[in-house]
Amino acid sequence: MSNQNTIIRYSLAFKQKVVAEIESGKFSIAKARKIYDIAGGSTIPSWLKKFGKNHLLSKIVRIEMKDEPDKLKQLERHIQQLESALAQAHLKNICLESMIECVEEHYSIDVKKNFATPVQQELLAKSTPNR
Repeated sequence: MSNQNTIIRYSLAFKQKVVAEIESGKFSIAKARKIYDIAGGSTIPSWLKKFGKNHLLSKIVRIEMKDEPDKLKQLERHIQQLESALAQAHLKNICLESMIECVEEHYSIDVKKNFATPVQQELLAKSTPNR
């Protein structure tokens, strides 16, 4: 019996595949070691350092108070309410513009130009009940 140590060499493509699977979240380092029968605890971490991309990305850790998510939801609801109010105001404006156009066609006058002219004052007086 000879007592020779076996040296295992992994191809570049294999190393990149393992790194990609770990970085994508498909496997943890421990799971990849077990599945691919990779010996040595520092083998995969060294591949990650050499071939991985995640270490290039900065990680953002957000620490917040317990009530902060509620404030965020409250602000989002407020934004929705404001957007709804704005949409209603636009619709009201469109309706009023349409009404002005109808009045202009019906009475053959330019309401915007002749606002508060004697003809309009007369029309307003007829439509307003006596006090």
